[in-house]
Amino acid sequence: MEQQLEANFSTLVLSVASSAAMSLGMAPDPATGETAVDKKMAQFNIDLLEVLKTKSENNRSAEEEQLINQLISDLKMKFVSL
Repeated sequence: MEQQLEANFSTLVLSVASSAAMSLGMAPDPATGETAVDKKMAQFNIDLLEVLKTKSENNRSAEEEQLINQLISDLKMKFVSL
């Protein structure tokens, strides 16, 4: 049985982070199964996460706070290592 996705802040953050991970070559493109690096797209998605973080300031649960901070940190570390 398929689990239905819930439209919430964490799902949005994970969606953008997944796009960044694909652009960093960390995950394959679901359409092609191939991995590729596109630093411009990765930077765009990391910047989107930063915008979400700023715009949602003082309006996140502790879990959401930890999730967005950890994802941004991990993605930035991978970006600078390329």
